[in-house]
Amino acid sequence: MTFTTRLTAAVLCGAVVAASVPATASAHPARGSLLDVVPVSTMDTNQLVGYLGDHALDASRVRFAVDAKRITYRTIDAFGRPTTASALIALPRNGDRTPRQATWLHGTTGYRGSVASVADGNDRAATYLFASAGYLTTAPDYLGLGTGPGFHPYVDARSTVTASVDALRAAREYATTQGLRPDRRVMITGHSQGGHAAMALGEALQNGADARLEVGALAPIGGPFKPSLLVDRALDDEIANGVAYMAYWTVAWNRLFHLYDDPAEVFRDPSVEALFDGDHRNEDIFPRLPATMRELLTDSYFARLQHPTGVLKARLREADSTCDWRPKVPVTIYSSAGDRDTLLETSAYCDRQLKQRHARSTLVDLGADVGHGKAAKLALPRILASFDRS
Repeated sequence: MTFTTRLTAAVLCGAVVAASVPATASAHPARGSLLDVVPVSTMDTNQLVGYLGDHALDASRVRFAVDAKRITYRTIDAFGRPTTASALIALPRNGDRTPRQATWLHGTTGYRGSVASVADGNDRAATYLFASAGYLTTAPDYLGLGTGPGFHPYVDARSTVTASVDALRAAREYATTQGLRPDRRVMITGHSQGGHAAMALGEALQNGADARLEVGALAPIGGPFKPSLLVDRALDDEIANGVAYMAYWTVAWNRLFHLYDDPAEVFRDPSVEALFDGDHRNEDIFPRLPATMRELLTDSYFARLQHPTGVLKARLREADSTCDWRPKVPVTIYSSAGDRDTLLETSAYCDRQLKQRHARSTLVDLGADVGHGKAAKLALPRILASFDRS
């Protein structure tokens, strides 16, 4: 079975994410159904201009006041079992009964309380940017973050997609209770991990994940589009924050794919595993991590990553494939030569993969002086302008 087939099967209404789990209506009731709505904030246009400015975002396209809510909804976990997840939704106060839709997919987050539905920060600001311009905007927290139970399956495209599709379903359900009929087209963007997720979500929607949703535009920012390359570079300590990324990724993928039996097989300090439970903040995690990959990993696991085999090799190949399809809409990929986290090289790889399939893809290099985080700040106003033209 191809990755595309698996991904599409995983997100169809009532389907499951793993073929080994029986597809029964009783096992997965009402995926995407709304369970709870909690007010987060209301801002008028003057407040939004100041707020976005405080987050170094261009506020020139602010047109409407915004109401934001945290929603909790039904979805499935990475093994197809029923669970719940949360998301932030932001609605413009513009009187439009058929609002356009956008979704913002966030980057690497280790602490469950750092996501947009729970905490103020860059991801909430990005969500408000789109909502203030007239978009019903959904920002999924993903599995195991926000108010969702369990662990986060970091850089697992399939489970990120199911949670994101179900967030869009729940957002639409809430919108209908307000007398709205959202446009079926979804403008999709996201940063870092969210850039990778944006391409996977776009593929799923194009392949029929929900008959009431379709891709309106795709604009990922700084996504890790070729994780196998990033692993290679991280082993040479060429990736900014590479030790943290590698530790998080290894722990998360072990929960999904059983890469090791005991953390001592992988980490020189086995207590590293416990740092990635979703309850540790960055200030708790980073001081506990070593400076180099050789200090983080055992010699045997380091060698295994240099020459992956078996399930690790197969899953890396799958993770590398998020751009191996032909979107029907134009794709603009934003990155920067100054990005030392996900590298311009991986965005160029995505651009090549798309063009080989005759997709309309454009790669935008934001500059050698633009780092990973700043790339999103610069790209977002351009993305919003392009969405308005779509």
